[in-house]
Amino acid sequence: MKNSSLYFMLIAGLVSYHAAAQTRLTLEESKALALKNNLKIKNSALESEAARQTKKAAFTNFFPTISASGFTFEAQKDLFQMTTQGGNLPVYNGNPANLASATQFAYFPGTTTGMFKNGTVGMVTATQPIFAGGRIINGDKLASVGEDVSELQQKLSQNEVLLKTEEQYWQIVSLNEKLKTIQRYEELLNSLLRQVDDAYASGIVMRNDVLKVRVRQSELLLNKSKLENGKELAAMAFCQYIGIPYDSTLVFGDSMTIGCIPQTYYVDPGEALKKRAEYCLLRLSVEAEELRTSIKLGEYLPQVAIGAGGLFLDFDDGPGRTIGMAFGTVSIPISGWWEASHTISERKVKEEIAENNLQNNSQLLMLQMQKAWQDLTDGYKQVLLCGEEIAQAEENLKVNQDSYKNGMSAVSDLLEAQTMLQQANDQLTDAKANYRNKLVNYLQVTGR
Repeated sequence: MKNSSLYFMLIAGLVSYHAAAQTRLTLEESKALALKNNLKIKNSALESEAARQTKKAAFTNFFPTISASGFTFEAQKDLFQMTTQGGNLPVYNGNPANLASATQFAYFPGTTTGMFKNGTVGMVTATQPIFAGGRIINGDKLASVGEDVSELQQKLSQNEVLLKTEEQYWQIVSLNEKLKTIQRYEELLNSLLRQVDDAYASGIVMRNDVLKVRVRQSELLLNKSKLENGKELAAMAFCQYIGIPYDSTLVFGDSMTIGCIPQTYYVDPGEALKKRAEYCLLRLSVEAEELRTSIKLGEYLPQVAIGAGGLFLDFDDGPGRTIGMAFGTVSIPISGWWEASHTISERKVKEEIAENNLQNNSQLLMLQMQKAWQDLTDGYKQVLLCGEEIAQAEENLKVNQDSYKNGMSAVSDLLEAQTMLQQANDQLTDAKANYRNKLVNYLQVTGR
């Protein structure tokens, strides 16, 4: 008795240690890990950050443009030279009347004067656009649209990752449920094998019945091995997807409960459409095309700007000096007006295309929501049907077990009844997993 108690305590301790060593992972934890570690989500976040920087860059166009330039030079010869011929110059006594008949002269030798052999020039200017055809304002608006687009695309990436995370999670849970079903079936076969062995030893049944049960056991072990390998591979892929190292002790804690009926989740498609990221992207595409048209039109309008600057000059050995200045510019692209009529017409066509895409794809999104709802309700009906099939299979197994015990049916009939129950349980597991996937898909396509 003492040994039995010690053995029981040892087994209980081992079971407790094994349970403590297991790592439990829920669906919500898996989603959080996927959003944190998935590379697609990281790239989407980086693209959103790039769009924000583009928006900040566009905002700087509202401020003056400041530029500075300068150069210095040292020439081999003077850049500018002037030669003066020599000769006799009349002596001027102050009376203009005597200048033409002067009797005295002074000799002036010829000379060459050079300038700009070396020098330094520097200039700083600040230019503020006054009117740029609306390109600065519309460019800033377009950058804001780009920022909104990147955020919506990030949301779509998150939805895609979350959907795939749920699909993979429920796939693993369904494989685990099927393993549990096989274990229950294995217990039935073991019990049946003992009964058949006893009956064969008593000469009640033939050896062929024993072999039938053993063959079914071999098939069961093969299917069990396939399921275990499939579950392990699925768990490895799942861990890679959510960005954690694979752990063979990982336990997926959520059960495949159905919960509320589909009607609980129903929403009006027209209201749900406005919450769809895809619909918002379509509307932004229309807005972006309109802004691009305004920007293009602004290229053919006059451009007005004012500015101020300073100029520093220092040539040869003379003193340097600084000159301040203010200026205004007006640019009128006269030669572009002919081209503008065709370019703006092209832009208007693209605006119309964007509007048509909005209408067409909005209708497709509505159809997608309707189909998702039908798939959800069909999935729920399939779960109910599988539940009824299990009840029928359990009753059929009970009848065959009673008949076999009373010698009224063959072992093959009992094996077939057990197989039908296993298949019914597997079908219910698949139906539940399918319903869970259809539910998350419906929630996503309705903007939730």
